[in-house]
Amino acid sequence: MSASFESDIPHRLDNLAWGPWHLRFVVALGITWSLDGLEVTIVGALGSVLQERETLGLTATEVGLSGSVYIAGAILGALVFGHLADRYGRKRLFMVTLMLYVAATLATAGSIGFGTFALCRFFTGMGIGGEYAAINSAIDELIPARLRGAVNLSINGSYWIGTALGAVMSGSGASVLTHAPLQPTSGAVHVTGALTHIPSFMTKGGAHTMTGGVTVP
Repeated sequence: MSASFESDIPHRLDNLAWGPWHLRFVVALGITWSLDGLEVTIVGALGSVLQERETLGLTATEVGLSGSVYIAGAILGALVFGHLADRYGRKRLFMVTLMLYVAATLATAGSIGFGTFALCRFFTGMGIGGEYAAINSAIDELIPARLRGAVNLSINGSYWIGTALGAVMSGSGASVLTHAPLQPTSGAVHVTGALTHIPSFMTKGGAHTMTGGVTVP
């Protein structure tokens, strides 16, 4: 039987005054969430391009199924990595989810058909799901209770900033995407998506790292 203990750290964190570290925390997570929305929107906009014979030659049904597979991976990733992070430590599992996301997005650029594309999107979703669970857990644990609702709304709402930006980019770049050589998918999009998750990990390396060494009073 594991030993139990009491801690006053959550209470002390709640009593902290809002400071520069909190602002950096919100900005870092907001940027990460915005870039998630950007990546999802851009990948969705590539659906029609992926149906061309010069790329993957997917059918409309396969494009839709790949989106469903991605969502299934995100749900599973949130459940699995959320549990494992509580059990083995957030820092270690954050690194695992980041590496999984990077590897899966890079592998997606080399897809040769629907099977490999869907498999890569599934594991990409798992990495994203782990990140989603971690972001909201970090908000609950590290933001003072009196400000938690507003911070939660601002960070989660930033996702739609990314989707709006992605819609604008997809619209303005539609003619470029439809004429650019994709071998077999847009690797640049997936590489960019992988790199955008580095700020998320940088804010989640454990309480001491995340506070930049600031001691909780």
